[in-house]
Amino acid sequence: MKKTSENFGEEYLFFKTALGWVGIVAAEKGLRALFLEGARDRVLEALLREHPSACPGEGFSLREGQRQVLEYLAGERRLFRIDIDCGPLSPFRRAVYGELLRIPYGETVSYGELAARLGRPGAARAVGQALAANPLPLVVPCHRVVGAGGALTGFSGGEGIATKMKLLDMEGARPRKWF
Repeated sequence: MKKTSENFGEEYLFFKTALGWVGIVAAEKGLRALFLEGARDRVLEALLREHPSACPGEGFSLREGQRQVLEYLAGERRLFRIDIDCGPLSPFRRAVYGELLRIPYGETVSYGELAARLGRPGAARAVGQALAANPLPLVVPCHRVVGAGGALTGFSGGEGIATKMKLLDMEGARPRKWF
């Protein structure tokens, strides 16, 4: 990531969870990124690659983000209630992430269904690309999007599909079948 004035003033925190190590990045307006890389060194490497000017911190957004992630992974939280700041997003990505936030805990939708909800029924592949770039997995629940017929496809955090399956199992989600 190119250093810009947007990523100065960022702080990070990483911590151990049931899924392995998680790193979060925050700035003045809220959470900016969440990394699910499993191993501590991989989290720190990915975090600093994408947010090179970030410094270790303990600000409110970091502490609150950590608390909510731990509660979510312990099955005690279904909805994140924290300010997020993903930086500048295209109108399409903003719409995709907004629609992701409407998918209830424990439910799944297909990439095609999500595209249709956005009024772009032929944009399933573009939806998938937006999900792959999601800076805040878990908080913006891209793991709730599955392939046609309920297939578990695509997840860039942790151990990929295995992590996605763990998250959906934890939520009690049973992928529906689309015909």
